[in-house]
Amino acid sequence: MTIRLENVGIAVRDIEATISFFTDLGLTVLGRDTVKGKWADTAVGLDGNHAKIAVLQTPDGSGQIELFEYIHPEAIETSPTLPHDIGMHRIAFSVDDIDDALAIAARHGYHPLRGVANYEGVYKLTYLRGPSEILLMFAQSLTQPTASDPTEPGHA
Repeated sequence: MTIRLENVGIAVRDIEATISFFTDLGLTVLGRDTVKGKWADTAVGLDGNHAKIAVLQTPDGSGQIELFEYIHPEAIETSPTLPHDIGMHRIAFSVDDIDDALAIAARHGYHPLRGVANYEGVYKLTYLRGPSEILLMFAQSLTQPTASDPTEPGHA
């Protein structure tokens, strides 16, 4: 059997605001639709399933998220996930400039939970709440190898 991760799905309050946030970070909208009907009820296991959806992809093509805003049934608000809660935890993004990523997040009203940490000189990282209280992690490598690094693949 072959298996691969297709995407991570996230229910959001406002799909347009969420798309704006993620596209400002550099993700691209691959497609949008509105789904409903018997097939949607069966696939999701929810009678009367009717939602706006959008699929976004990271610039390198390695990751996708699917956003959905429920039209019916009405979305249920829950408490935001805490870092130590069991279950869906966070989306982690590698960024080449954490300060730029945080400036984009701030323009949307989102800020680190408690500043930016430096993990042993290897990574700068932070957690923040994004749209619909989605817990996000931004991490910037502080040890990016240079093109002349002999430990990089392709060097003899």
